[in-house]
Amino acid sequence: MTDRHTAFVGSRALASGTLAEIAPAVKAAFDAGEARLLVFNDQTGRQTELDLRGDLDAVLARLAPQAQATDRPAGRGRPKLGVIAREVTLLPS
Repeated sequence: MTDRHTAFVGSRALASGTLAEIAPAVKAAFDAGEARLLVFNDQTGRQTELDLRGDLDAVLARLAPQAQATDRPAGRGRPKLGVIAREVTLLPS
């Protein structure tokens, strides 16, 4: 399920939907000089910051989920933790 958000200008609701759906309305209000823009996650109630720099295409591109190398399935065996085995001795040198 995708997170739904609601954008407000002051106390007036501007748009509601996914971030990609409300981004055009928020960007238009920002470009019109609205200073009291707030976007909230409807499920958690937390405020969400949007990077509104550039044109609408740039804003939407930053909202698109990025494919990460960690999205591939885990391989067999124990995970590599970056630990290198070394011989330890307690004898005096």
